[in-house]
Amino acid sequence: MKKLKTLFLALAILSCGLINAQKMGVVDTQYILENMPEYKEAEARLKAQIDTWEQDLQRLQTEYEQKRSAFENERVLLIGDQLKLREKEVLDLDKSIKTTTSLRFGKNGEVTQLRTNLVQPFQDQIWTAIKTMSEKNGLGIVFDKSNDINVIFLQKRYDYTDKVLDILLKGTEKEKKTNKK
Repeated sequence: MKKLKTLFLALAILSCGLINAQKMGVVDTQYILENMPEYKEAEARLKAQIDTWEQDLQRLQTEYEQKRSAFENERVLLIGDQLKLREKEVLDLDKSIKTTTSLRFGKNGEVTQLRTNLVQPFQDQIWTAIKTMSEKNGLGIVFDKSNDINVIFLQKRYDYTDKVLDILLKGTEKEKKTNKK
């Protein structure tokens, strides 16, 4: 299946190249992100927040284990309302852990939302820089080699990653100079 996908992509590229004689280029957005200092800072803040949430969750998990263990040990001594109250405490804490895990680390949780909010502005900047670079170099098609596109061979002259990165970093250097003034 993967070979078929690669073959189809190669044929599509060749047919586009022969029919339209489009100029193509390739960029590596993952490499660009890794070389943007602002992205590294934002990712470090995200990681710190995730670590804090994981520590909170670990604290809740430890508290739950202690209460559950104490409840199991004292279960035979408890009667009536005391038994129900302690059992409810343990179940509520378990429910709290599950809810917190889902809200923070679930599919649409806070981590996913923070990551989306973190990456989106950088993706917009990269897209604008790619558009500027492709217009400047007359490219009709630009591929991203960091996403599931198999680039078997690429001559350096068709890799425009550094040009896009230069456009992005020039913008941040101008901002730093303006902020210093």
